[in-house]
Amino acid sequence: MPRRTGYTVLAALAAVVILVSTAIFVGVGGDEDDMDTGARTRGSADPASSGSWVGTWSTSAAAAEPRTTLRGMSGMSIRNVIRASVGGSSARIQLSNFYSARPLRITHASVALAAAPSNPTAAAGTMHRLTFGNRSWVTIPPGKAATSDPVRLNVPDAADLLVTTYAPEASGSVTYHPHARQTSYMARGDRTEDTAGAAYTEQSPYWRYLTGVDVWSKEAQGSVAVIGDSITDGITSTAGANRRWTDFLAERLRTEPGAPRLGVLNQGISGNRVLSDGTQYPPNNPSGLSRFHRDVLSRTGVKAVIIELGINDILRIPHQTDPNKIVAGLKRMTEQAHARGLRVVGATLTPFYGHRGYTPRLDAVREQINAQIRAGKVFDEVVDFDKALRDPVSPLRLRPTFDSGDHLHPSDAGYRAMARALNLDHLKGTAAAEL
Repeated sequence: MPRRTGYTVLAALAAVVILVSTAIFVGVGGDEDDMDTGARTRGSADPASSGSWVGTWSTSAAAAEPRTTLRGMSGMSIRNVIRASVGGSSARIQLSNFYSARPLRITHASVALAAAPSNPTAAAGTMHRLTFGNRSWVTIPPGKAATSDPVRLNVPDAADLLVTTYAPEASGSVTYHPHARQTSYMARGDRTEDTAGAAYTEQSPYWRYLTGVDVWSKEAQGSVAVIGDSITDGITSTAGANRRWTDFLAERLRTEPGAPRLGVLNQGISGNRVLSDGTQYPPNNPSGLSRFHRDVLSRTGVKAVIIELGINDILRIPHQTDPNKIVAGLKRMTEQAHARGLRVVGATLTPFYGHRGYTPRLDAVREQINAQIRAGKVFDEVVDFDKALRDPVSPLRLRPTFDSGDHLHPSDAGYRAMARALNLDHLKGTAAAEL
């Protein structure tokens, strides 16, 4: 081979190596735009043969935590405890500052496996410091979110994870999810990488700042995002036991033969409505319509959507008594999902006879909405939670064994019945139906 030809071949090979290395780096790290929105694009450069990023856990930023406007949680280590739905070989997290008017500066963050369920002690050898754009700190502007760099961490299915953050300075209102049904922990000072839980003497029923965890998986095909109200939030499920209906769904997806391998993302907010936001600005408890992109479409690897919303539009003041307006809102969410090529499973509204807000007039609105949902003109597929939970003897009320006691929210057994009512094949579709 002539010397000049040899140099040309070597130069070409070097260029290929550089291009491949760059592609791998971009695929793992993402870009700044993705970090600002809090969700990396699903069209990743990561090679398909090696796996993909999948949402294993998430929660919806619901409000600004009361009494945190001035100092936030400065000087405190916050150790959020969460339950992964599917496992993987690496992990990354999303932190959100949606409800503060001031930047949030996190100077230290970590992730680890919990040594035991609902315990602040990390399993030996699993504590990892998190970075953001290869920096050990991140400043999140008001109304924004940030995604960490990946860390290699073997996350088993259904594992408890500890995600800890430390902010040394006052940062304004804390973005939080108030009805976690899970105990998290706090410690004074920077104890972010403490493996022992001894310093974490303060307990909390909230998740703070943390709104998502992704894993790198060779097995999971993606995730299903579930947007809902307190019934999806699991407000009456046994605290610390992971008995929300979405937890039972995740168990089915992990264990049943032929089930699609999907992570489950619980985007329930207690009191949530289809049409109306809560108070303040940005609004506490944003409506399903206003948060659909943030909480569903922007989540990592979403392949299917479940909508469980509408009962609060009827029950909460001012009552929405026009069923067509609620149905129109549900249809708009379905249309947004269709624009992303996602099919939607929608739920009928469950009974509430005996609840303090019950009136025959309001229940008639529920029945009219359910009639339209069952007719197949609102969603691609239907999961009939009304039929799954109602008392066969008195169909306007919950079956007693499925009633938590307030005649609106299910018991643990009721949540399990909801998960069983879902046809898992409905989560496998890829093309939007003609409605």
